Amino acid sequence: MAIARRNFLKRTLLGTLGAGWMRSRGSAQTGESPALPRIKDYRPLGRVGFKVSDIGAGSITDEGVLRAALDAGVNYIDTGESYPGHHRTIAKAVTGLDRKAFFVCTKLEIFKDHSKEGFLSRARKSLADLEMDYVDCLMMHMPERAEYLKLEGFHAAMNELRAEGRVRHVGVSHHGSFWYRDPEESMEKVLLTAAEDGRFEVFLMAYNFLNMDRSEKVLGACRERKIGVALMKATPTAIYYSMKERIDEMRSRGKEVGGFYIEGLKRYEDKINRAQAFIKEHDLKNPEEMKAAAVQFVLGNPDVNTVCCLPKTYEELSSFLRLSGTRLSKQGGQMIQAYADGCGELYCRHACGVCEPACPYGVPVNTIMRYFHYYAGQGREREAMMRYGAIPGVRADACADCPGHCEKACPYRVPVQGMLLAAHASLCLT
Repeated sequence: MAIARRNFLKRTLLGTLGAGWMRSRGSAQTGESPALPRIKDYRPLGRVGFKVSDIGAGSITDEGVLRAALDAGVNYIDTGESYPGHHRTIAKAVTGLDRKAFFVCTKLEIFKDHSKEGFLSRARKSLADLEMDYVDCLMMHMPERAEYLKLEGFHAAMNELRAEGRVRHVGVSHHGSFWYRDPEESMEKVLLTAAEDGRFEVFLMAYNFLNMDRSEKVLGACRERKIGVALMKATPTAIYYSMKERIDEMRSRGKEVGGFYIEGLKRYEDKINRAQAFIKEHDLKNPEEMKAAAVQFVLGNPDVNTVCCLPKTYEELSSFLRLSGTRLSKQGGQMIQAYADGCGELYCRHACGVCEPACPYGVPVNTIMRYFHYYAGQGREREAMMRYGAIPGVRADACADCPGHCEKACPYRVPVQGMLLAAHASLCLT
């Protein structure tokens, strides 16, 4: 039975959706929110016990859209200290609402001060910005090594905050390795270690139909230990049309580039063109249907408690809300199967990093592509550029004169080099 289910999942893989398809360009209207569908399904969040909406609120930046989501029954709110201004957006959106009706989860990065006092100071600032007496869950955000899960300063701070009633549960988020720090520390390794540790009650992780192999062990461990699961990056994205736009932009600058650079971009463009022809041939032109099928796929997994979505407009929010309580249909499965066959090679897998050891320069592929996802897929341009600029050592400019070792090592035949070059052109501050 388990093998049959796994084979079915592998057959129903979805290829990539372009950032231009995935989101509307306009911002939400101000004023009273329109009539919207309501949440139909609530699931227990692991051993925490709180029943969370199957559609959760990611880092929604528009106060009106977030308030409309809460009014429609969304009750899981994800945020973090590194999301510029988002704590204050939440504070405004929940004004006048029953605080006990929501599960608010924020996160603290661990690249900073590791002392108890440092974690306490930042946690208290987060609470002040949220204008809340407590958060339901405080997560360790993206620990780059499994050993950091045992940081005494973090756990001492959490124990004190829990004793004060300021933090109710502790969790961890992860979505890929930091090659420039330690290539062996994958999402799977870190989260399985966190599950064994026993002190983390909620996970925020990357999982979708193209990343199952790196997530299913973690989901199994969560099921066994009754750890709550919130998903991010549930709709796999290769930054489809957006990446092509960036390539054209680079060329318009009139820079003199090397032969390998041109070849890397050409390999990427060839795959783009083949995908476009496939989409036309199979009539796979409706991006909203594709996105819906992606979310329905993960909602069909009983080990998933909530899927964090990032609507920018009321229209997008309505599309997500309509998926609550639904499952992937046979027709939807066939559609995404076809899309995967034609476009699957255009998705650089989140939390993968398989190609990174083959890079002679140590380019942090997974990290760079994640930052580009922030830039083109989530509209977090300034943050993405700042994070890219802060990467120590080698970045994607090293890819310009390389024969493409990463592409040769990629088991999914993704045109990695071309994507990295396009990402660098967008993320570079100079």
